[in-house]
Amino acid sequence: MKDHFTATAVSCADCRVQFGAAAGIGLTDGRPVLRVALPLLGGAGSEALLANSSGPAEREGCTVFEDRVRLAGFTTAPAALELEAAAVELYGRLFAVTAGRHLYRVWNYVPRINDHVHGLENYQAFCRGRSLAFERKFGRAFQRVLPAASAVGAVTGPLAIGFVAGPAKPRHFENPSQVPAFEYPREYGPRPPSFSRATVIGEGNARQIFISGTAAIRGHATVAAGDIDGQLTCTLGNLALVGQATGVGSQLGGPGGWRRAFKVYLRHASDFPRVRARLDRELLRPDDTVSYLHADICRAELLVEIEAVLAAAG
Repeated sequence: MKDHFTATAVSCADCRVQFGAAAGIGLTDGRPVLRVALPLLGGAGSEALLANSSGPAEREGCTVFEDRVRLAGFTTAPAALELEAAAVELYGRLFAVTAGRHLYRVWNYVPRINDHVHGLENYQAFCRGRSLAFERKFGRAFQRVLPAASAVGAVTGPLAIGFVAGPAKPRHFENPSQVPAFEYPREYGPRPPSFSRATVIGEGNARQIFISGTAAIRGHATVAAGDIDGQLTCTLGNLALVGQATGVGSQLGGPGGWRRAFKVYLRHASDFPRVRARLDRELLRPDDTVSYLHADICRAELLVEIEAVLAAAG
């Protein structure tokens, strides 16, 4: 249930998502946070979508925070709405509150993402609603404006989204080894997912890169079903390819010069020690921020998904 709060601007607030067992919008230190039901396995227990911002304020059904140039926020759907209708509702709010800005990144927290209702998987129902909302707003060529995104399965609902937007025109990138998600064939659902593999804002030392949730998919097919080591190898390879496409390099800025934050979603909590040990060897630096979360993933056969936010440290 959403707690009530005063929508008066507060200095130096963070737009924050908190991980754990609860779901909905609640208060932490007197300020609203989005709580998502993703149990924390290790690492950071929350994520700031926008730090040191003014807020909170309520606009268009969203809780929003602003700095000098960017807007970030979150919103949750009414519990009674089915997922497709909930996606249409939330994205309508998102487009209204970000009017005049470009979307940079969206995080979608889908309750029971792999369950089937009325013959359709929850993820597929969500994807259909999201796609319809984008098409209604931007027309049939909406794919050219799709930002980086992720959609992972929360233990419980409601459907929730977090977002970041701003005035600078972003550049969107794909992985050359994967079919763009928005071109997936119908075997994956009545409407394909609506996101790009990565979004880049700014140039040079002002660059920020949002890398979407990345998993063991080549072309449009799942790789190494049931094999956590094989899927992790493919996922790391896909991250390297996206890094090359965006210009940050196959090590995702690993040699230095970038601030890096990762979220690692694991279907099975028992895989956590094995995955953490390997990522410590092959991906992570001591100064990286990382959260390991117990979450279902958009395809039932996928075991791990990794996303990243990279910011040039200059």
